[in-house]
Amino acid sequence: MKFYRKQPIKAEQFDGSDKMADKYELIDAGTMLGTHHSPELYLTGSGKVDVGDWIATGVNGEHWPIADDVFKKTYAELPVIPKAVADYMKYCKNPINLFFHSALYEAFDELFAASHDVEHWIDHNSDVFARAWLDGYVVEE
Repeated sequence: MKFYRKQPIKAEQFDGSDKMADKYELIDAGTMLGTHHSPELYLTGSGKVDVGDWIATGVNGEHWPIADDVFKKTYAELPVIPKAVADYMKYCKNPINLFFHSALYEAFDELFAASHDVEHWIDHNSDVFARAWLDGYVVEE
């Protein structure tokens, strides 16, 4: 069977700094091993966190290292969408909205309810809109 991740994760790339070593309670700032007294850091495999690896944070605040090459094959940044598009998406997903029933196809089908700018953006970025609908998004600054 194949699976996908239901929840976006937070991750930052380890830079070898003392600041990051302290933040994740690691032994030192070189090639590092997690401390045994830190239950928040779950180390897998060899337990090493090398400079350039990623330290992921799970939904319960737990941390684990991911090798850079594995991270790049497995994860992508959340899509960035304009605030007006995010507002339209929230409108579409609102359960008390009489026009929509929280289905992606209805958000595309009912674009006449959106402003011209939102309609134009979604029309030209439909894959990004669908990915944001399914996986979450970051609002553009």
